[in-house]
Amino acid sequence: MQFEPYPFEKLKTLLGGITPSQEICDLTIGEPQFDTPEFIQKALRDNSSSLKKYPKTLGEEFLRSSMRSFVKSRFDITLDVGELLPSFGTREILFNFPQFLLRDIDNPTIAYTNPFYQIYEGAAIMCGAKIIHINLNIKNNFKAEIGDYLKNCDLVILNFPNNPTGASLSLKELSLWVEASLKYDFVLLNDECYSEIYSNTKPISLLEACKNVGNLSFKNNLVINSLSKRSSSPGVRSGFIAGDKNILNLYKVYRTYVGTAVPLPLQHAASVAWSDFGHAEEIRLKYKKNLELANEILGIDVSDATFYLWLKVDDDLEFTKSLYKNKGIKVLPGSFLGREEEGKGYIRIALIDEPTIIKEALIRLKEFLDNE
Repeated sequence: MQFEPYPFEKLKTLLGGITPSQEICDLTIGEPQFDTPEFIQKALRDNSSSLKKYPKTLGEEFLRSSMRSFVKSRFDITLDVGELLPSFGTREILFNFPQFLLRDIDNPTIAYTNPFYQIYEGAAIMCGAKIIHINLNIKNNFKAEIGDYLKNCDLVILNFPNNPTGASLSLKELSLWVEASLKYDFVLLNDECYSEIYSNTKPISLLEACKNVGNLSFKNNLVINSLSKRSSSPGVRSGFIAGDKNILNLYKVYRTYVGTAVPLPLQHAASVAWSDFGHAEEIRLKYKKNLELANEILGIDVSDATFYLWLKVDDDLEFTKSLYKNKGIKVLPGSFLGREEEGKGYIRIALIDEPTIIKEALIRLKEFLDNE
């Protein structure tokens, strides 16, 4: 098997040998630069003595309960105990869940949105699966289109709100996807890790779409979510997968062999974070301010969801190199995030720092654009 180099490895090679003329400003990775709220850090410190204990793969009930309460408060969805499993972040789910699901299927097929988070591709390669790209581009407003190709799929991975394009799907659009998963009998997983980063309209969960069409058991449907963006705490490594209980009951057993149990101090820190909405609102408003700054300074339309700009340029590779050389700003070429030419001619800009820092970076970017 052969894995494609990670986008950030490609970027390192692309920018190698270039000496920027200004102080470096890194807007490449979607890692929040805000401090993790103190109450989350305190919960971690206060429970450090529990490091002496082996954590359970399933996680403690106080953590699972806080996650189910989050889903109820945020999406008005009541989950049974067996309809949610905690995880060590969501990256591990995206990599090992396809392997679990497709193990006994001959010649499996995975479809996922393109451009994409590269773990989707890595998981498909690891499974030896045929890959179908669900292309997102300006022609379809960066929204995943339903088609007959789905009848051949075993697993479909959506990512809405979308990284990198910032597109979202409405309740009606997601409901059509739920109906398609039942019609063609494939497992549908929506990566919802950006659901809490929005400016005005709260993004819809696939679980809400299930409820909307009467799929109250979430048959064939699952979502994942994480604290990383919501709570500026990627190091807490807290995520979950929720939905179809029949699938999760089997996946739960599989996970006991994977070795991704969350350490108890992190479970305590995660539990207080999932239970609190005030800090998440403060963080969300910072991202909203950053998007407003992008609109004001660059004069472009910005997405209502996620903290990325998906900016059209002529040549994404040359633009990235020139921007870095002349302004010290690091961005990610769109072609590193997609296949089959998708993403080419775009750059992804992560607005992940304090608004004062982002404002200065955007002014430098504006100066560069004006001289292009």
